[in-house]
Amino acid sequence: MAGSPQTEVRKEKRATAVKKPKPVRPRRDFKALEERRMRAAELFRRGRRPAEVGRELGVSIQSASVWYQRWSAGGKKALRAAGRAGRLPRLDADDLARVERALAKGPTANGFATELWTLPRVAEVIERVTGVRYHPGHVWRILRVQLGWTRQRPARRAVERDDAAIERWAKEQWPKVKKVPGAGAR
Repeated sequence: MAGSPQTEVRKEKRATAVKKPKPVRPRRDFKALEERRMRAAELFRRGRRPAEVGRELGVSIQSASVWYQRWSAGGKKALRAAGRAGRLPRLDADDLARVERALAKGPTANGFATELWTLPRVAEVIERVTGVRYHPGHVWRILRVQLGWTRQRPARRAVERDDAAIERWAKEQWPKVKKVPGAGAR
């Protein structure tokens, strides 16, 4: 037994609906945020109320009130940036330099059978050099963002390839088989 016509239309709409990608939130500029709080401190010093400061700086009254409470308790120093946001990186600059030196030696020098880096192999080298274990999926971020490496694919060439024979053929045989304008008229 089939469903109602409305149910069929809804199912069809769901099947053809295109999901919109989520908008990417821009990175916060911590220096600019701190400068805005310092501007608020200056306005508080001049006797402005949190509501006025919030309107002038384009922030909510609640944020301006929190800033005012902090400013009242500790002055401008209380409104300074707290420092880095988020978790601290597990690898520091020295660790990254050691990893990069190890990777620059190549896969065979690091004990692998072929001259091909894969993310699990790089993760293994990172763990061996630094003692820090990363999921292979995260290793790409370290390579790309922190070390500035790009993906390179090896050229696919036959093992039996003879470059000298190819060059010889291109010089001797190719001109004989190459089509020239007007060749069909002869």
